[in-house]
Amino acid sequence: MILFFGVIALGVVAGLLAGGSIQRFAHLRLRWWLLAPVGFALQGVPLPDGRHGGDLLIRMLVFGVSYVLVLAFAIKNRRLAGVPLIVIGLLLNGLVVTANGGMPVSRSALVASGQADVLHLLVEDEGAKHHLLHADEDILTPLADVIPLPQPVGQVASVGDVFVYAGLVWLIIAVMRGQTAEVDSDQVPDSYRGRHRRALEEEKARPASETPVAQAPATTSGIGPEWSFPRPRRS
Repeated sequence: MILFFGVIALGVVAGLLAGGSIQRFAHLRLRWWLLAPVGFALQGVPLPDGRHGGDLLIRMLVFGVSYVLVLAFAIKNRRLAGVPLIVIGLLLNGLVVTANGGMPVSRSALVASGQADVLHLLVEDEGAKHHLLHADEDILTPLADVIPLPQPVGQVASVGDVFVYAGLVWLIIAVMRGQTAEVDSDQVPDSYRGRHRRALEEEKARPASETPVAQAPATTSGIGPEWSFPRPRRS
């Protein structure tokens, strides 16, 4: 959690230095936002921690659904600055977590990050969501938690985490600078598009003889509009 809040703080500070304002977060509009909390909530559901059989299949199913929901939310908001990087990171993390029924964690990375206590915990009793990386059992291990972040952070990150955090910082800066407002075809009311489309179709279907032709105003000399001059009075 230290890393997550540190990234948020970094983004806010960078946004302020770039001339942004925190108040602009009030104007941020996220589509399908409910998918995100539901997806993350699934990752907090107690799961069986067996490494094989039905326990592994249950974890793979739950993690797979969780990442699909979060990815759908991110993809729906892909037009926002930084979100494409977040999508890449979520996809990488989702692949390795779903394939292994949890995130494999490198032993050497845990030691390098100063988490010897976590290492002993995973050796003695592996959890349902994280387990010690086993090269002979786990797959996609380059995408696992293999990047050590020493103290005071004291965490291990994955390649997917790097993309997610980079995209999050970019998004925060863009929001604070007011660079996320965008109007696209999805935001145009369907009723307007329907009327516009029908008008075009009717115009194309109308015979040439019925097409109104703009008439030029009547002129007296053929080169300009007709003018009416007052007649001179007789004495």
